[in-house]
Amino acid sequence: MKIDVIGDIHGCLEELHDLFYTLGYQKETNIFIHPEGRIPVFLGDITDRGPKSIEVIKLVCEMVLQRKKAKYVPGNHCNKLYRYFLGNRVQQKHGLETTVVEYKTLAQSEQEIVKQQFMRLYESAPLYLEIPEVNAIVAHAGIKESFIGRTDKKVKSFVLYGDVSGKFDEDGRPIRGDWAKYYQGARWIVYGHTPVLEPRLVKKTINIDTGCVFGKDLTAFRLPEEQIVSVPSKQPFLEEKFTHFE
Repeated sequence: MKIDVIGDIHGCLEELHDLFYTLGYQKETNIFIHPEGRIPVFLGDITDRGPKSIEVIKLVCEMVLQRKKAKYVPGNHCNKLYRYFLGNRVQQKHGLETTVVEYKTLAQSEQEIVKQQFMRLYESAPLYLEIPEVNAIVAHAGIKESFIGRTDKKVKSFVLYGDVSGKFDEDGRPIRGDWAKYYQGARWIVYGHTPVLEPRLVKKTINIDTGCVFGKDLTAFRLPEEQIVSVPSKQPFLEEKFTHFE
């Protein structure tokens, strides 16, 4: 098995197409197929903030659910959209509002299709993926070694939101612990969630959320090759949205 883990898309459909072509995929009847049978793995946060969240939902759902040519794990934005579709009272901010605006422009019948597709995608997804064939674990915000194999509330919170302390910096962003520094495992942990200007490699962990929606890159990590492939964003660059680690 060979996989291409794709970082946080956030509605950046054009960049996703660019990345697929750069990785050698070909478009066949609305989806992207690799001639050598490589499997794309979507790392969560496929919607919000970017220009074409609904189209990204449709593509991911078709590739994962209908055609079974890709895999997906949820992110925190996916969780929030799912709760919105359930009818829960969620705050329409931090990007959800852009997806809701797009959604509400659809005809009622199409709204229902998109809603049901996304809910099925979310409900059928594992919290994180263990892929022994390439010695890797794919988890949206990462996962501590001691959490692997668990799916309880504490692990779910960590995988979706990261190592949050409950504290915030002066810009209102959550302060997160740097769990990757303490990881000692032999398996790759491929994750995103926290935008970084360049893919961040620490031991056998790699953060591939290179902030496409904030104007930097959309990145894939290929296994077993351990190869990083990025394409440039078409969005305005917002330096302040990126985290700088020591």
